[in-house]
Amino acid sequence: MKPVSLIQFLIEERRAGHINAELSLLIEVVARACKRIGVATGKGALGGVLGEAGTGNIQGEAQKKLDVISNEILLEANAWGGHLAACASEEMEDPQQIPDGYPKGKHLLLFDPLDGSSNIDVNVSVGTIFSVLRCPDGVTEPKAEHFLQPGTTQLAAGYVVYGPATVLVLTFGHGTHEFTLDREVGSFILSRRAIRIPEQTAEFAINMSNQRHWQAPMQRYIGELLAGKTGPRGKDFNMRWVASMVADVHRIVTRGGVFYYPLDAKILDKGGKLRLMYEANPMAFIIEQAGGAATTGRQRIMELQPSGLHQRVPVFLGSKEEVELVTHYHREADGAVS
Repeated sequence: MKPVSLIQFLIEERRAGHINAELSLLIEVVARACKRIGVATGKGALGGVLGEAGTGNIQGEAQKKLDVISNEILLEANAWGGHLAACASEEMEDPQQIPDGYPKGKHLLLFDPLDGSSNIDVNVSVGTIFSVLRCPDGVTEPKAEHFLQPGTTQLAAGYVVYGPATVLVLTFGHGTHEFTLDREVGSFILSRRAIRIPEQTAEFAINMSNQRHWQAPMQRYIGELLAGKTGPRGKDFNMRWVASMVADVHRIVTRGGVFYYPLDAKILDKGGKLRLMYEANPMAFIIEQAGGAATTGRQRIMELQPSGLHQRVPVFLGSKEEVELVTHYHREADGAVS
């Protein structure tokens, strides 16, 4: 069977009426930028890109050099193409306008330029996450409030994982598809079409060091998993935790499983750990389109009405049956179900 390139796939999606030419171009540009980030990541210590940048992002977190480099690559790549009205990055407080000298498009791009950057220096997989929204009609200079759309309005979402292979996972709301970068020819090639995540799993990803801070329903649920065959679940579970959301989610997209970052006492005042607009919404879209589920532990992530560009939320996503069970435990503890 002849390989299908990303560009060929995008043309197919246009012909099917799933996307327009502008969105197709936007995805091509993002994919090209991610190839550049992959090259920078791959050089490691030889490229002078490891270590701290000596700056902080909007959340007050220390930035790695590659955070800053990746952010600049994505901003520069998307500035001139005419497919964007504005873009927003996890690394910047406010949206970035398209310079006046360039044409503007009808799309908004949000991205986490380098997810899992705390892992860069130890050579563990990191990645880029992105989400595409439609710019509201009549808006020529989008502000933060124009980005505050529920995840259900996303036109596209994707992530690129920079690991042993560079892999792009993409959805337009018509299934989730995987492309692998052929480094010899420089093109992303379709490697899995219409991915399906198993509804059942025996594998979970969570940061167990936070266990003492978790709420009661989370303690109950994880306690049952750890009890294994001798507990109420009647089977053993394995735990995995990379501490790079892209890597943990890609494992789920590849073989099933669940990823949890629940609310805990340490982050209660922030509302959660992960960013709704840059991480939770795009990953929820990708997971749902592959037959999985994604909630805050209490409600569907993609139905949340965002209140801020850098809003944080709890995240529960992956194989449907487990996500539904842990969500039921939280809602039951809240008195929302009898």
